[in-house]
Amino acid sequence: MTNFHLRVTATTFGANFSDGYALGIIGAVLPVLSTTMHLSGVWQGLLGASALIGLFFGSIVLGRVADAVGRQKLYLYNFVLIAIASAAQFWAHDPLVLFLLRLVIGFGLGADYAVGPTLLSEFAPRRLRGILLGSLTVLWTVGYVLANILGTYIPITDNAAHWLLASGALPALLVLLLRIGIPESPSWLATRGRAAEAAQIRRKYLGQSEATAEAAQTAVAEQPPAARYRELFARGQAAKTWFGAVFFSAQVLPYFAIYTFMSLILSTIHISDADTQNLALNLALLLGGIIGLWPVQRMGRRPFTIGTFAILTVCLAAMAVLSDASGWVLMVPFLVYTFVMAGASNITQVYPPELFPTALRGSGVGFLNGTSRVASAVGTFVLPVSLSRLGVGWSMGWMALVLLLGTIVSLAWAPETRDTLTAEDWHH
Repeated sequence: MTNFHLRVTATTFGANFSDGYALGIIGAVLPVLSTTMHLSGVWQGLLGASALIGLFFGSIVLGRVADAVGRQKLYLYNFVLIAIASAAQFWAHDPLVLFLLRLVIGFGLGADYAVGPTLLSEFAPRRLRGILLGSLTVLWTVGYVLANILGTYIPITDNAAHWLLASGALPALLVLLLRIGIPESPSWLATRGRAAEAAQIRRKYLGQSEATAEAAQTAVAEQPPAARYRELFARGQAAKTWFGAVFFSAQVLPYFAIYTFMSLILSTIHISDADTQNLALNLALLLGGIIGLWPVQRMGRRPFTIGTFAILTVCLAAMAVLSDASGWVLMVPFLVYTFVMAGASNITQVYPPELFPTALRGSGVGFLNGTSRVASAVGTFVLPVSLSRLGVGWSMGWMALVLLLGTIVSLAWAPETRDTLTAEDWHH
């Protein structure tokens, strides 16, 4: 683990913090904006899902671009876009303008969802790849929890809400400054026939000798550059691609829906002292994410994914069955769900890069992130409508079915990828 590894890890961590903060802060300020902007239920759903919609297009489009033009350019310039759009939210007092700005933020973050884990996985040593990639979700959770805590304990007026929205520009600007000078992925350069550049980066930044750099060159150069998206669905790759899409989507759909509208759920189940319970749930998110790093590193990817899906399904099913019970009874499975979901989410940064070869990694990771964000946006848009028309029991019931689908698909298709090699592992 070199200083360079730490720098790449830190800038990717910062991106995930920025993402979590951006997605968390909208849920924190929506109750106030709903009043000051006179938002209908549709506009609340659209603003809640806006960044997720942008993430879909950014991941799909820019993931493919990352395989065509390289990781480094997108890794740097997407945060120029994010910082500017985040700051501009301060002046967005019209729901359409705010919606469009958050689409732009999501679009830029979509690039990082595709490129950040891809670049980190191509630089990180194999024995540390699981914990480094898994830690990305922990930093996402830190940003998300911080946004929720600020929204809970800062008296939010319309002016304060716009300050909070614009404050996302600060971590984005810091990430941008730290990323200046990060080199291109040598794995990607090798697939494009740029062997001399790749070898130079390996020697300068990874400390590889001529012999090990040449061995890594040969390993990656054997993979042809990706030409079309359809290669994600070619024989031998299609099952991994579809598994990744379903597992990722099934996990994040209830996650984003529930935590964007946490305050609404707590009021629906008649929790007294909702602020304290909201804080407890957010701390459970943070603690679960940190503790969840250990099983991601020590267990195989397959048993971890199947086991956490099963627990999450049982928790939401229990909330559905016990929907008429007191709020304190419902908080038990809710807290367990929150804790386990935070740990389970770590795998969403680890599995996707390991499911694809270097030449397809940007496209593949972008595709999985894009499809999962469609599911997230759908869940975020549908849940407030579901809670008002069907109640908490049926709402938790249909989300438990989504998690059950993830459990079944993981049992059928989940591969074990913990020992997957990238070209940089030849050095170790």
